[in-house]
Amino acid sequence: MLTVVIQAGGNSSRMGEDKALKPFLGKPLIQHVIERLAPIADEMIVTTNRPAEYGFLNTSTGFRHSLWSQPASSVHRLRLVADLKPGRGALGGLYTAIASANSPFVAVAACDMPFASKNFFESSSRLMVAEEADVIITKTDGGYEPLHALYRRQTCLPAIESAIDADQWKVIAWFPQVKVRTLSPAEVKAFDPSGLCFWNINTPEEFLQAEQMAQQTN
Repeated sequence: MLTVVIQAGGNSSRMGEDKALKPFLGKPLIQHVIERLAPIADEMIVTTNRPAEYGFLNTSTGFRHSLWSQPASSVHRLRLVADLKPGRGALGGLYTAIASANSPFVAVAACDMPFASKNFFESSSRLMVAEEADVIITKTDGGYEPLHALYRRQTCLPAIESAIDADQWKVIAWFPQVKVRTLSPAEVKAFDPSGLCFWNINTPEEFLQAEQMAQQTN
């Protein structure tokens, strides 16, 4: 069982407008990301403190019937969830994502990742089971990629809560308390051959570039 959580926080300051709602190939970017990951999800959640602006995602004609491959009667509706730990930044957002999930495995992706990879999460899920890991994550030159990673709810949730209670702010501050499986470059390439799944777009120029690349791959 897998919960997919799309995080729609941030100020989009470099974009100049809410990038999650900015049209990407004719639809809001966040809807594009949801459509990419919905086929692998038993449950889907969007974390946002502005639910009124994202309510269109949960209309019966928009999400429930057209985005899922399963019969409508067997599908969980998308849920919009506000911060459970307001004012605690990225770590609080991750806590909200994992605490709100009903599935044992939680795939977390940012709303500004147009190439979020369902193959990455499917492969990570198998690896998590095989190695009994608590976190499957990639480390790039810029550091860990916690907003395109897989988490085991049972072990990660208390570790994150403990870090928050200790007034820690770093999003990976709790990693020493759990079994973290860092993917090798070869594994990342196998899981995501395009190499684009961790790209989060922040500027109008990057947005246009991503659209052009997406058109070429469709």
